[in-house]
Amino acid sequence: MSQDAAGHGPTPPTTTDAPSEPAGPNGDLAPAADLDPTVEHPGAPTLVILGASGDLTSRLLLPGLGTLMAQEPDRRIILVGADRTEWADTDWRDRVHEAMCRGGARPEVAGGLAADSRYQRLDVTDPEAWPAFVRSLPADSVLYFALPPAVTMTACELLTRDDLPQGVRLGLEKPFGSDLESAREFNRLLAGLVHEKQIFRVDHFLGKDTVLNILGVRFANRMFEPVWTTGDIERVDIVFDETLALEGRAGYYDKAGALIDMIQSHLLLVMAILAMEEPNRIDHIELRDLMMHVLRATHCHPEIGSHRARYSAGQVGGKDIPSYVDEPGVDPARETDTLAEVTLEIRSRRWAGVPFRLRSGKGLGDARRLAIIYFRPVAHMPEGFTGKVHQNVLLFDLGEGRLGLRIATNGEGDKLSLEETVFEAELGDSPVRPYGEILAGILDGNPLLSVRGDVAEECWRIVAPVVAAWRVGEVPMDEYAAGTMGPLTWGRV
Repeated sequence: MSQDAAGHGPTPPTTTDAPSEPAGPNGDLAPAADLDPTVEHPGAPTLVILGASGDLTSRLLLPGLGTLMAQEPDRRIILVGADRTEWADTDWRDRVHEAMCRGGARPEVAGGLAADSRYQRLDVTDPEAWPAFVRSLPADSVLYFALPPAVTMTACELLTRDDLPQGVRLGLEKPFGSDLESAREFNRLLAGLVHEKQIFRVDHFLGKDTVLNILGVRFANRMFEPVWTTGDIERVDIVFDETLALEGRAGYYDKAGALIDMIQSHLLLVMAILAMEEPNRIDHIELRDLMMHVLRATHCHPEIGSHRARYSAGQVGGKDIPSYVDEPGVDPARETDTLAEVTLEIRSRRWAGVPFRLRSGKGLGDARRLAIIYFRPVAHMPEGFTGKVHQNVLLFDLGEGRLGLRIATNGEGDKLSLEETVFEAELGDSPVRPYGEILAGILDGNPLLSVRGDVAEECWRIVAPVVAAWRVGEVPMDEYAAGTMGPLTWGRV
């Protein structure tokens, strides 16, 4: 599944995989003909959340929609929840109302949307009920797959172009496949159903705050853009460290690990935004073309440019954390990484010789969500100055929406003594949370914040040699105690 707004992956909804319970005397699922989502508000787009009873829906999608409706209370949406769990409409409406209010929507707005909402008991792997349900939807509907990726792929395999209403849009959670070949296979399947512009691969890391803050600082300030090259930048670190440990997510995480869960899925896209060339305009064509340009030039030598580790028993925030291999549901034989680090090279004139280090892990001592640009030292320092010449550093705090700039300045007392000065600025926080932005983009048909198919494949291509080297033991599995900052031998970020 995709990562959530706090940076850790949501628990995949398990209700979809649970045995189906009979809905009537014959044990049949509710017929698709029972649904007519356009009665009250003709012309309002229909948003169908598949996996409606799952964690992702209650924790992220509905509250995110609440933040959107708090800002746009006049936006009209017909909301339909669908899953295999036996629920009444009232159960679903209560969940919608509570989560929307939690997201900030006014009670009357949340109540109005919930009152018009419906719940459909549905098995998306049923080859008869599922396509019939989709055929019953009005034009321009949105199908949001808040489901495990394997279930999403199975559901898509059961559909044909004739099953899909005109203008339907598909919202798909990460990960997109389990490796390069499966990602290509999934993209081929989707291309047989709808046009690429109707496919919205979700990555909340590409929220407007993240993308536009980076691009605004880079391209709207003359002091930065001319020095955004190998001649002036020494290295770049992109870090997503979590204090959270496994938190009961072994079913998903133990098959993925930090490399796949975070670096492949998210941090490579942040790197592409940091390293891209200047766009002529801010739109989905320019941005995704330029991100793809960066990713195609990106390579890793896993034997010398990658590290992996997993946490042993320790304490995080005063809470005892068991060793990862002792967590419920973990298979120690998989050797799943809970901390991963890769150093990448971008083979271009702009970035030749600049290492990009991407790191993410769980059960660490501090939570950090940073992009750090380290500038090269000045070519010459006049004699007479004393003290340490501090390296210039530009820091994007992607979690808190802050910008920091570290420079060397004259000391307060001895003016020939240099000291470090840090300038900080708040970049502003969007009132619409990432999943609200994602849903707005899908409902409006704007793919600016979605991941294009070839971009998703390229991210798998980059990590493929690392996965292969780790699988055969070419890179050792290190350990770190939960609550520390990782193995001491790795060096500090």
